[in-house]
Amino acid sequence: MKESIYSYDDLLEMLDQLLSEERQFNWDVFYSDRDRGVPFFKNYPDENLAEYVETRKLTTGKVLELGCGPGRNAIYLAGKGFSVDAVDQSEEGLNWGKERALDENVKVNFLKQNIFELDIEEGSYDLVYDSGCFHHIPPHRRMDYIDLVTRALKPGGHFALTCFVVGGKLGGSDISDWEVYRGRSMKGGLGFTFEKLTRIFRDFEVVEIREMNDRSPEEGLFGTSELLAGLFKKAVS
Repeated sequence: MKESIYSYDDLLEMLDQLLSEERQFNWDVFYSDRDRGVPFFKNYPDENLAEYVETRKLTTGKVLELGCGPGRNAIYLAGKGFSVDAVDQSEEGLNWGKERALDENVKVNFLKQNIFELDIEEGSYDLVYDSGCFHHIPPHRRMDYIDLVTRALKPGGHFALTCFVVGGKLGGSDISDWEVYRGRSMKGGLGFTFEKLTRIFRDFEVVEIREMNDRSPEEGLFGTSELLAGLFKKAVS
């Protein structure tokens, strides 16, 4: 194996290799047990996403969902008239999503792809949505993540995400970015605060950042105050 660094990509590859935790977790195994009892396995959309749509903070258009898993948010958006490209690396998750979309009689373009290898036409999406992917992105990939979102969005388009709050019961390690590499681990996923999200996505207008609202399955929504929800807008010019 080559261990020389001649380019930025070589540096990223080296840092990826340091974080062995991410390679050990298998999302296909995770999604293969559909009766696991994981709250977000239910086919309900995020409460914040539903609120954005119902209050028309978001209107119909073209959507890119990053890390869609079994497709609950993609399916919700498709049912509301959005055109959705939903990306994930887990074949098990995507197959489950395809079954759900067929049952719901909605069309979602599911893509098995590493998000950093997507071939995206600049300015082609009205919304980029991420429910639970960002907190698994290591710090050295964060700039590429921001570039991906920026490149994908039309001027005036929106970016929305849910992520771990620092010290949350579902996850959200309270460590610095440097500590990720000292310990060679993200400890299951990084936690964020209002201030840190504002700083990371400082090139976007902050529409809102808040705790998710707790919701029960009887409401047909997924929501837990252990996660943060953020909505941002790309500048028009």
